[in-house]
Amino acid sequence: MRIFIIKRSLFTQLLLVIILVAVSVVYTQGYTPGVLSVLFNNDRKLPIYSVETSEKVIAISFDAAYGDQYTMEILEILDKYNVKTTFFLVGFWIDKYPDMLEEIHRRGHEIGNHSSTHPQMSKLTESEIIKELSVTADKIKAVTGKDPILFRPPFGDYNNRVIETARGLGYYTIQWDVDSLDWKEFGVDPVVDRVLGRVNKGSIVLFHNNAKYVTQFLPRILDGLIAEGYSIVPVSKLILKENYYIDHTGRQKPIN
Repeated sequence: MRIFIIKRSLFTQLLLVIILVAVSVVYTQGYTPGVLSVLFNNDRKLPIYSVETSEKVIAISFDAAYGDQYTMEILEILDKYNVKTTFFLVGFWIDKYPDMLEEIHRRGHEIGNHSSTHPQMSKLTESEIIKELSVTADKIKAVTGKDPILFRPPFGDYNNRVIETARGLGYYTIQWDVDSLDWKEFGVDPVVDRVLGRVNKGSIVLFHNNAKYVTQFLPRILDGLIAEGYSIVPVSKLILKENYYIDHTGRQKPIN
C-alpha cells in the first residue's frame, strides 16, 4: 500500500509539472486557449492556424472590436503596398462604424465574422453561437452582398461545439500561427521582430486595427515580408476549401 501511495504521488507530481509547462508555453508564446486543450484531448476539433503550401504565400488579418482610430491609415498603407487582407469585424463595431465597413469593402479587402458581442464562444449554447454569427453575417452581407465564410472566435476561444456550429453555417474557423502581440503595446521593434522572425510559408498573422503602434510597424513588416519574397493574400485565398485535413498543430494540409 505504501509503494502504491508513493507511485501515485510521483505520478500526480509529474502530471502537475506537465500541466505547468504546457501553460507556460501557451502564455509565453502567445498561443490561444484552445491549444492547451489540444494537448490533453485527442478528440478536440481544431480551427485553421496555418496552411501547408510550397509557395511563399501568407495571409495577414486584422481583428476589429474596439475603436477605429487607425483604420483609415491602415487602409492607406495597404493601398500603397497593393496588399489585400482580411478584416474580422464584430457586430457592435459595425454598428458604431458602419461607414468603415463600407470603406474596407470598397477597397477590396475581405470581411470575416468576429461575432456580434465579442463573447467567450465556448461558454455559449449552440443557439447562442448561431445568433452571434447570424446577426453579424446579416450586417456584413447588407454591405458586401454576400455571406461571410470566415469566422474568428473572440479571444481565440473555441471548443468542438463552436467549430461544428460554425461549420454548419458554412464557416471556416480561422485562428493564427503568428500572433503579433500588438495589443500588449511593447513598441514597434518587438512587433516587427516577432512577426518577421516567426512567419513561414502558409502563415496567418494576427494584428488588431486599433493597436497603438500599428501605423508604424505595418509598413516595416510589409517591407520585410516583400523583401523576403512573400506574397500576401486574404485568408480565403490562402486556405484550402476541400480535400484537406487539419493536423494536431492546426495546420491545414491537402489530402493527397
